[in-house]
Amino acid sequence: METQTLTALLVALAIGLGLGVLVGWLGARSRPAADATRETLVAALEQRAGDEAAVREGLERLHDQMRDLEHARATWQGQLSQQVDDMRATADTLRRETASLATALRKPQVRGRWGELHLRRAVELAGLVDRCDFTEQARLDGGALRPDLVVHLAGGKSIVVDSKVPLDAFLDAARVDPSDRDADAVRAAHLDRHARQLRTHVDSLAAKSYWRSLPESPEFVVLFVPAEAFLSAALEADGDLIDHAAGRQVVLATPTTLIALLRTVAHGWTHEALAGQAAEVQRLGRELHERLATMGGHLDRVGRSLRAAVTSYNQAVGSLEGRVLVTARRFGEMGVAHGELPSPGQVEQVPRTLGAPEFEALEVDSLAERDDEALAQQARPGAARRARGA
Repeated sequence: METQTLTALLVALAIGLGLGVLVGWLGARSRPAADATRETLVAALEQRAGDEAAVREGLERLHDQMRDLEHARATWQGQLSQQVDDMRATADTLRRETASLATALRKPQVRGRWGELHLRRAVELAGLVDRCDFTEQARLDGGALRPDLVVHLAGGKSIVVDSKVPLDAFLDAARVDPSDRDADAVRAAHLDRHARQLRTHVDSLAAKSYWRSLPESPEFVVLFVPAEAFLSAALEADGDLIDHAAGRQVVLATPTTLIALLRTVAHGWTHEALAGQAAEVQRLGRELHERLATMGGHLDRVGRSLRAAVTSYNQAVGSLEGRVLVTARRFGEMGVAHGELPSPGQVEQVPRTLGAPEFEALEVDSLAERDDEALAQQARPGAARRARGA
């Protein structure tokens, strides 16, 4: 029994020793792999730590940007709210002013004055001058007719412009609430009434026949509609309104078309002024030419007088030197007088003749006059001899 136990113990020790040797050998072989694994794990942990730091930094920047965006959004929202409030206040003010304007335009006097202001603005934009190119509130037929504007055309002609347009129906159409169930029908009814009012005003304006009170005036009158919307609304309801007005010598004009018409008038005045200036230049040129001719005649006569004076002077010098001084020098030879007598020289230069083509006729007249003077001088000695003989 003891032998078996000892044998088993020895066998166990041998097995343990073998297992120890095997474990040592296996441990020695696995140490490099463990070191490599540990290094790889450490590197992975370090890389992960770096990635986490980068992510953390990116998150911090994103947080800062989100904070800035939130601040900017709050600022923009505040500004937008302020702008909305301002727009709401402006809309309310505009609504009140529009209502006040609509109420005021229902009064004929206010509506007439408003139309006259728009008319004058259009005239000023066209470049016309008050009291020169147009006249406001002119009286015709002894005050029976008083158009809003009389535009003076070049050549003494005139065109009458009227700005009194009915707007009650148009204002009623503008006040229709679009949310009403019958809004379209009500608005159309008001616009039909607006077109009828404008057609009636065209007929009344045509009946006045302003052109009969103005000499040489074109046979039509201009009806000024202060806004494009007024005329377009009437044409929407009555498409034949323009033809109806044209058949009654009435021209419907909005600010755009009236400015174009008045600029044509201003262009005509410009050409009229240029034509007047050209005529004045022609008159001044003719007058200057005549005065130059007269002045040339005067200069020619002065030149002839100077030439005659030079000729007479030279003849006197010749007589002095050839006759008088010869005798006077004998007094010096006889001892009666002392000193030399001065001997004046002759004038060598003669006045320049007028050689321009414009003065050729004057030169011919000058030659004829000189011939007449020469014949007269030749005739005078013979007449004197005949007188002495008598």
